[in-house]
Amino acid sequence: MSATSDFYLTQAEKCASDAAATTLTQVRERNLRAEAAWRSMAEKILLTEETRARRDAAKDDAA
Repeated sequence: MSATSDFYLTQAEKCASDAAATTLTQVRERNLRAEAAWRSMAEKILLTEETRARRDAAKDDAA
């Protein structure tokens, strides 16, 4: 994983932790939405990294 995806996943975990720790409904919902957004961004970065790795491997095989 790159530092970027690690950062996104760390932020998602922090939001999940904050959501679990609060008793305020709106704050919990906001943190859960933020967690989902961070996880989505991390998944996109990871997918991009995997696609790039496969493309580079295919180039190496063709050479």
